[in-house]
Amino acid sequence: MTSRAGHDRSISLDAVAKSFDVGGESLPALAATTLDIAPGEFVTLAGPSGCGKTTLLRILAGFTEPSSGSVTVSGEAVQGPGHERGVVFQQPTLFPWLSVRRNVEVGPRFQRVPAAERRARTDHYLEMVGLADFADHRPYELSGGMQQRCQIARVLAGDPDIVLMDEPFGALDALTRERLQGELLQIWRETGKTVLFITHSVDEAVYLGSRVLVMSPRPGRIVFDAPARFGRDGQSVPVEEIRSLPEYADLTADVRRAIYADVA
Repeated sequence: MTSRAGHDRSISLDAVAKSFDVGGESLPALAATTLDIAPGEFVTLAGPSGCGKTTLLRILAGFTEPSSGSVTVSGEAVQGPGHERGVVFQQPTLFPWLSVRRNVEVGPRFQRVPAAERRARTDHYLEMVGLADFADHRPYELSGGMQQRCQIARVLAGDPDIVLMDEPFGALDALTRERLQGELLQIWRETGKTVLFITHSVDEAVYLGSRVLVMSPRPGRIVFDAPARFGRDGQSVPVEEIRSLPEYADLTADVRRAIYADVA
């Protein structure tokens, strides 16, 4: 049941830029950006508010068209939303009238997955995110962290190769956020998905990412790009010790400097 689909998908942006029409004037949100994300990478993207992070994610998701440039997934042009790309938003987008199980089943039902496989897939991801005992509950009966876990399970149950996450833990309390960070890393290890994770938190970017990017203030452009493995291969340092590493502190400082370098 564990998927390694993400190893088959890469993302490429070639001189992608975006401007919005505001009051009859063109407002640049994203400067020409060229970026390649390899299959199975966990890429975190940090930067100041309004720098174009979410615009970039929405272009990758196919929700927004770029003003110029091109986006491809494994060589195929992105021309709209696709089943190979799943999106986790900052606020859970669950159907309140459906149970947790039926929410998670939405993707497989839409894809016309046979009932037995749909049930097995749903059970697998409910177990993975720790919600197996809450399968018959409604979203309003769950805490904020549990709702977010349900949203993550729903996206994974659709079996996308690429998972795009727009500050999914931003509205959670610190303890819940740290717990879900650990759970997300475990899910990534087990599934091999390609992940792009947007965050305002420098610590979160460094802790989660196998690669960390920083965007400049609007119009956003990539101004920092560095690996951040810290035992992600499972062979060196346990996850719980990562934050105590000197290299971790050094990279955190580098990311913070990159963010504030162009901030007035």
